[in-house]
Amino acid sequence: MKLSLVIPCYNEAKNLPLLLERCAGLTRQRPDVEVILVDNGSTDESAAVLTELLPRYPGCRTVKVEKNQGYGFGILSGLKAAKGEILAWTHADMQTDPQDALKGLDLFTGASGKLFVKGRRYGRPLSDVAFTVGMSFFETALLAKPLWDINAQPTMFPRTFFETWGDEAPHDFSLDLYAYYQARRQGLGVRRFPVLFGERVHGVSHWNVNWAAKRKFIRRTVDFSLQLRKNLKP
Repeated sequence: MKLSLVIPCYNEAKNLPLLLERCAGLTRQRPDVEVILVDNGSTDESAAVLTELLPRYPGCRTVKVEKNQGYGFGILSGLKAAKGEILAWTHADMQTDPQDALKGLDLFTGASGKLFVKGRRYGRPLSDVAFTVGMSFFETALLAKPLWDINAQPTMFPRTFFETWGDEAPHDFSLDLYAYYQARRQGLGVRRFPVLFGERVHGVSHWNVNWAAKRKFIRRTVDFSLQLRKNLKP
């Protein structure tokens, strides 16, 4: 298996039919790609939808998390079950297309094993861009590593890189920062490629709802960043 793409799904029942169609397009083009949809402790009809639809989509399977323990926990659960040489994750909300992972996979062709690939978002509201720029400058200054558009997807890397993480990876949205920082710290080459960032088809973001939610996100991220700098000094 060349690539395992992990997609954490928390209460995404309405998005799952469209998501699976896009994932099927990915696996049809590349039979050496698998998609792991993590039912991340959903309380809606996600489990029933996956049970009904997954048999129609070869190359797609699911991992069940009984109780939601965070965005990062869901991703880590999928990564531990993955079979691919290259591991990746993206979001279930369809704001970025799962098939973007094929563009990222192309960047690994002919590259050494020490490569970390992320999307670079475009098409976002100016307020969100300003928020991203501010957080990028803050994290770059605090951690002394160039870190830009940290939460962009997909995120892609070799299995050998994941195996260095141990049990210290965070279980919340800080996982994006953790992976990116570790890649910089371990000297992986970082490649970015443009991905269109659109509107959610169904539902709402679990954190990017308003500025109050963003303040909570910033506070959690800053706390984690300070701990990261303290614990992971070279």
